[in-house]
Amino acid sequence: FSSVTSVLNMSIFKDQFVLEDLIQELKKKSTALSFGPLQSNGHISVQGSFPAIKLLRDFLLLKAKSLSEEDKREESKSHQRPKRRLQQHGLTPETSNFVYDADRVKQVVVLDTDIYHYMKYFFYRTFLVNDDIVISGITDGDITTVCIENAGSRSDAGQVLRVKEKIENQSIELHNALRKERIYFEDHTRDEKQRYKWACESLKPRYPYVLIIPYDTHIDVIGNSSEIFEFTKEV
Repeated sequence: FSSVTSVLNMSIFKDQFVLEDLIQELKKKSTALSFGPLQSNGHISVQGSFPAIKLLRDFLLLKAKSLSEEDKREESKSHQRPKRRLQQHGLTPETSNFVYDADRVKQVVVLDTDIYHYMKYFFYRTFLVNDDIVISGITDGDITTVCIENAGSRSDAGQVLRVKEKIENQSIELHNALRKERIYFEDHTRDEKQRYKWACESLKPRYPYVLIIPYDTHIDVIGNSSEIFEFTKEV
């Protein structure tokens, strides 16, 4: 998971910006990302590391939010301009990093699922919080969304933010250090699959910082590059 590709729909900004100028601004701000050509429908392909893509998404969400708030101010002055609905472009309030719901405050962190599993196993203290904070994870394939929210008091907003930043900083460190090897079962019998799993378990004590995740079709081995290479070779 060293690189991911995302297709952005920039047409939401076409009424306020010259899209070519906005793309140039994004390129200057996100030098770690590679941008494809801007399509006539406003779509553009972006490639780079997961954290860099996420930072770009956060930047665009803030821009979209500021435009929405500007629309609301103008609408309150005159009813001539219709309110733009962000939901039409797939940007629902839930994708924001900071969500208020009555007295509840929620922060959202989007993680690579492999990194989430590694953090839960080896850095479980990152997710240990007091009774005032609730952390939940929703996994959807390669992506896991972690929600951090208080137990009801708005005064805990700062604490929720600190937990979010702690998880985010840890995930960025791991993203730069971790690699993954995959052992495929292919046409192996049930007994052969069990032998593979037994071999992994027996080698575990010698590789204490390697995470093994067994599936029906393969085994994922996650850790630093030299350790997972040696581990996979021994298996």
